[in-house]
Amino acid sequence: MSVDATMHVVRPGRRDAYLDWLQMLTGTGLVLFIAFHTLLTASIIFGAGALDGVAGALEALHLDTLAHIFVPILFFMHFIIAARKIPFRFEGQEAIWRDARLLNHRDTWLWLVQAGSAMIILVMGAIHMWTNINDEAILAATSTARVQSGGWFLFYLILVPLVQLHVFIGVYRIGVKWGFITDATRPKAVKILTIAFGCVLAIALIALARYATMTV
Repeated sequence: MSVDATMHVVRPGRRDAYLDWLQMLTGTGLVLFIAFHTLLTASIIFGAGALDGVAGALEALHLDTLAHIFVPILFFMHFIIAARKIPFRFEGQEAIWRDARLLNHRDTWLWLVQAGSAMIILVMGAIHMWTNINDEAILAATSTARVQSGGWFLFYLILVPLVQLHVFIGVYRIGVKWGFITDATRPKAVKILTIAFGCVLAIALIALARYATMTV
C-alpha cells in the first residue's frame, strides 16, 4: 500500500505579487515625501523667512499643487493595499497578539506597531492634508497660527512621532523583505536606522516647538 505524502503548498498568486510591488512603491514614494516635508517644516528653526523662502520656491515650481494632488492618492492607495494584510475582525487581532507574545520576535512587534500606527495616521493624516489643501499658501504666519490655536499642538505632538516611527519601520521592513537588508547586515542597519530616527524625530520636535512658541 502506498501513501501519498505530497505536500500542497499554496503559493502567492501573481495578483499578490503585483500588490506587494505597489505597496513597496507607494510606500517608498511616501517615505521620500515625508523626508522632503520634514526638511521643509524644519526650515522654521532658522526663522520665518527661511520657511517662507523655501515654500515660495516650491510654489514657483508648482510643486505644492502637485503634492496636493498626488500625495493623497499615494496615501490612500498605500493604505488600501497594505490593509489587505491587517485583520480587522476581533478574532484575527486576538490571534495576532497571541502569536506575537508567543514568538516574541522583534520584526513581528515592529509590524504590529506599524499596523497600529497606520490606523491613527490614516485619520490624523487625512485631517492634516485636508487642512493644508484648504490653506491658500504655506506661510510661517499661517502655520504658527494654526499650531498655536485650539488643540493643534497636541494634534501634531501625536502625529509627528507616529509618522516618523511608521516611516522608519517601513524603510526597515522594505529593506528586509526585498533583500537590501540581509541577516549579516541587519544589526548595522538597525543601528543606523535607529540613530537616524532619533535625529530626524528630534529635528521635527524642535521645529514643532518653534511653531508653538514663535511670534510672527
